[in-house]
Amino acid sequence: MSDLLGCDNIKPMVQDKVQLTKPKTVLRRQRVQSQQKQAEFYFSDGFIPNLPDEGPMRYCRDDVEKYELKKLRRGDYFPELVLDLHGLTQNEAKQEILAMFKECKKTQIQCCCIVHGVSGGTLKTRTPYWISQYPELLAFHQAPLEWGGQGALLVLLDNEPDENAKID
Repeated sequence: MSDLLGCDNIKPMVQDKVQLTKPKTVLRRQRVQSQQKQAEFYFSDGFIPNLPDEGPMRYCRDDVEKYELKKLRRGDYFPELVLDLHGLTQNEAKQEILAMFKECKKTQIQCCCIVHGVSGGTLKTRTPYWISQYPELLAFHQAPLEWGGQGALLVLLDNEPDENAKID
């Protein structure tokens, strides 16, 4: 290039651009807020589904056979993922449940277990209300004793691969 201009001592210009980035704490706070908004989208505290008052905690979507509940109760489904909510606040529990459901969808896990504890606390009473709002939920039932009994729920999700989806 310098041969064309006739100047051999031309030097490239030094750029004085400054990259402005947000501090990591601001980015982390924004990520946590967006996760909370996503969790609140699925898990509203104002929603109260029609769940049984007597017997074990159970729920089955209208378009799912009731036999699936019996299979959950008997332990025919083996949970591939277990989430323990002990020590979490309500918002943290919502986020963790949503994250577990997303992981189940990503890895096509159909059955998972949520351990909420046996005390009559908020997590035990609210967890069934939250998970019954999830669109991919087929059914849930109180877990058999080997998976936590009264302190846990076995959850059955609709995470089967789509037959019309492209396989790469």
